Amino acid sequence: MDEKIEKFKKIVNMSNNIVFFGGAGVSTESGIPDFRSKDGLYNQRYKFPPEEILSHHFFYENTEEFFKFYRDKMNSLKFKPNVTHLKLAELEKQEKLKAVVTQNIDGLHQKASSKVVYELHGSVLRNYCTKCHKFYDADFIFNSTGVPYCSCGGIIKPDVVLYEEPLDEEIYTNSINVISNCDTLIIGGTSLTVYPASGLIRYFNGKNLILINKSTTPFDNIANLVINDSLGKVFSNI
Repeated sequence: MDEKIEKFKKIVNMSNNIVFFGGAGVSTESGIPDFRSKDGLYNQRYKFPPEEILSHHFFYENTEEFFKFYRDKMNSLKFKPNVTHLKLAELEKQEKLKAVVTQNIDGLHQKASSKVVYELHGSVLRNYCTKCHKFYDADFIFNSTGVPYCSCGGIIKPDVVLYEEPLDEEIYTNSINVISNCDTLIIGGTSLTVYPASGLIRYFNGKNLILINKSTTPFDNIANLVINDSLGKVFSNI
């Protein structure tokens, strides 16, 4: 393992056009639970399956139930960036890292001071009225009760991509562009099984593909370097 981490450090040191593509495993070390692991959100028992609660139709048909779950399980405001978030922000300041592409909605990359972050699935930090599109911050949503309404009477919806909803076209296109043009793509904390996000890997044409995940992924065989360990352990070495 030490040999692999040394190789990782060498690649990072030699690279000046890096993109990091991350999943839930980036934030689990901050205390935020993931979705699909043994103790993840989708394996817990609720009145409705979490996959149904976090869907477009459920939001509009059972809005109050949606917000009960959302406030209980999706509030990331109390969590802090971990070493991976912080090291990525440092690499950006050094102009080595050009962008972070994330499947997470917790906003921890921005808390760590990363500037170029493409949030494929949106963010809990942004909320909009479904009627007049007025912006509301996360504190407003998480500190309210029941269904949050705008001053115009419209329901306020978190700017997160629910099941049955498409990804934001501009964010997805920007993600494709940075991945297509980078020399080194570091993928961390994701099993690469959730589409369309995981399909982004096919746009990589660069020199170094690095996969860091505790378990194997379907793309391990095409990577230059695979490290099956925690992101925190790996990034604390750079």
